[in-house]
Amino acid sequence: MIEQIAAKNLLNRVKYNEWFGADYNMNLYRGCCHGCIYCDSRSECYHVEDFDRVRVKAGAAEMLRRELASKRAAGVVGIGAMSDPYNPFERELCVTRAALDAIAEAGFGVSLDTKSALVTRDIGLLERIRDNHSAIVKLTITAAGDALSRQLEPHVCPSSERFSALRALADAGIFCGVLMTPILPFLTDSADNVRGIIRKTAEAGGKFVFSMYGVTLRANQRQYFYDRLDERFPGLSARYRSTFGGSYYCPAPRHDLLKALVQEECRTHGLLWRMPDIIRAYRGGGEQLSLF
Repeated sequence: MIEQIAAKNLLNRVKYNEWFGADYNMNLYRGCCHGCIYCDSRSECYHVEDFDRVRVKAGAAEMLRRELASKRAAGVVGIGAMSDPYNPFERELCVTRAALDAIAEAGFGVSLDTKSALVTRDIGLLERIRDNHSAIVKLTITAAGDALSRQLEPHVCPSSERFSALRALADAGIFCGVLMTPILPFLTDSADNVRGIIRKTAEAGGKFVFSMYGVTLRANQRQYFYDRLDERFPGLSARYRSTFGGSYYCPAPRHDLLKALVQEECRTHGLLWRMPDIIRAYRGGGEQLSLF
């Protein structure tokens, strides 16, 4: 039985809508049970106790309808920044589904982040939202192959199922692509892994690959990450400590070369990679003129 928690409000206005063009951010759940070893949301600064235990915000759909109705103009609602909206409980609770229905009825757009193939259940609602305003779905994929993805993200579907979900979304005409982030130094920063993700994104019909070339580590999150590295990749946490010390941002070695590789591969496969181009393409109907 999932615990319900009270929330004063759901929508938080975004001061600068530079992150995929979202005007508002919203999290319907608190905590996440995917078990991703690198998750930033586990950081102490967010004050989410017992992060692996998922809780749902009580009366979320009704609250969202009221808040949307109070806005003077429609905008894009970002979902999934802190907690995946398609956790295992969502299959029965349908809280995210009800929220998408409210967004569709209000004529707002959506910018959705997930690692779960369950998102395909709501393709019909995403089509409605797209037709009324705009819709973008970002599937986070950090490993081209399933063996590594299962070690990094043990309690969510493997990469192959996420690529299949991307294919289903693309076939329905939903603007979709891949968040290749974080890139983990010494783990997912190989040229083969990067090329594999970009190629499979293109084969699945995705429109973009957006990447950040390293990983951020903060209090609480850092120790959890190092503990998991010790369990699954012996010796790697020591390499992180010697390379990065206590740095917040841990860039992949040769990150400049990786960035150039991403741009080259995206050009080759006809994918967008720049944030302004991605926003323009799904919100403003822009063409992919910046590929070259």
